[in-house]
Amino acid sequence: MADFGRPRGKRQEDSGLGSVLDVLLANARLVLGVSGAAILAIATLAVKRLIDRATSPPDEGDPKAEQKTLEESWQDLALIKTTAKPAKKQRREYLSEPLLLPARPPAPGEAHGGEPRVCSAPPETPQVEPNPPRCLTLQEKLLSHYSSRLAKPKVEAAFTRQLARSICTQLQNFLRTKCPELPFGSLFLRGPLLDGLGAPAVDHIHFMLPVVLEAALWSLIPGEDTVVRNPQYWMVKRTDLEYFPRGCSPWDRFMVGQYLSSNALNETLHKMLVASINWPAIGSLLGSIIYPVVASQELRLEVQHDQVELSITLFPVVEMEDKVLLASPPEGLVENLWLESFYRAEVSKVKELDASDTGVRQQCLCILNDICRSHPALHKLSGSPLSHVVLHLSATSLDWAEESLADRFQQVLEELVGYLEKGVLPSYFNHKINLLNELSEEEIDEMGFMLYRAISEPELLLKDK
Repeated sequence: MADFGRPRGKRQEDSGLGSVLDVLLANARLVLGVSGAAILAIATLAVKRLIDRATSPPDEGDPKAEQKTLEESWQDLALIKTTAKPAKKQRREYLSEPLLLPARPPAPGEAHGGEPRVCSAPPETPQVEPNPPRCLTLQEKLLSHYSSRLAKPKVEAAFTRQLARSICTQLQNFLRTKCPELPFGSLFLRGPLLDGLGAPAVDHIHFMLPVVLEAALWSLIPGEDTVVRNPQYWMVKRTDLEYFPRGCSPWDRFMVGQYLSSNALNETLHKMLVASINWPAIGSLLGSIIYPVVASQELRLEVQHDQVELSITLFPVVEMEDKVLLASPPEGLVENLWLESFYRAEVSKVKELDASDTGVRQQCLCILNDICRSHPALHKLSGSPLSHVVLHLSATSLDWAEESLADRFQQVLEELVGYLEKGVLPSYFNHKINLLNELSEEEIDEMGFMLYRAISEPELLLKDK
């Protein structure tokens, strides 16, 4: 029993020593890391084996036990010595210090000089002034003005035309339902977006409402024979009343005396636009807001959409004897007059001339119309007056290529000043008509002064207003 208890006690001592070593090794791993703990474990194992051999008696009957024990001890010591030491960790503050650069070899003059070298300031870099902005020519400014302000995107222009046609269709359906006894023709559209002579960026569209008259019951009276003595206005007279009394024509209800009154027709249509048509419902159907302008003498509609805004003007129109007459009487007591319009002829002639010589008359007119329409002193010159000036100029100046746009632009300004000085701008299609007839002397003087300044400095007209 005693012999059995002794080895057991020895195993308990070994177990206790092993537990202590395990604790040390576990803590060493936390402190020293994996590599340091491994090295410490090897060294500890070797020391433990040395201690075990030193404290335990050699086995009896083994003559080489002592020699073997010494050899193993030396092997263990050699194992401890040959174990590589872990690299010493660098401290964090050492890592942040900059490395020392190799010393620069002294210059020839510094080898034996006793005086300290004075560092001279580096020479100042000469400042290069930026190039001044290049001055644009009038030609470049005109092309830039057209491309930036007047060239409407094709998609937006197509949408605007489609919206206008939809409103036109709704108005046409209403008139046929409300006034089936009045033989109105089919509504059609006019304006810069469709014809190209005005500023395409300005969304003004005209609805032309044909008034279909019976040729046997109506005739035209020239403007020279009317009370206003103005060849630009005409009167539409009812004929053969003794054979075809009042009531034979559906348009007799708009007669004043023996003449078809443009003013009476406009008043009837104005009441319909304001009070009879359900514009909120039509606008909701088209995804827009439509409302008539009540206070205006014109038949006007304003349209607001998320993408565009439109201004629509309705014109009753009479076409007889190759004349196009609009229900647009002058201000005053005379209400039976119809204004002769040359718009269709203007568009056709300008496009014909541009097609013949690849000219830029339409582009020039777009720029001029935009300038005059946005200028408070020149807005009455926009439209037909400018078109007729360009047509007159085309008869004498044949070079309308794009390279000559600036020259033709200035020439139009000079021609306008000349017409304003005389107070007469004859129509290209009828020289008896003076297109400046309705302007006052004050308006003519103000326009002439502004354009006279623009001849020497045309950039004044291109400034943003």
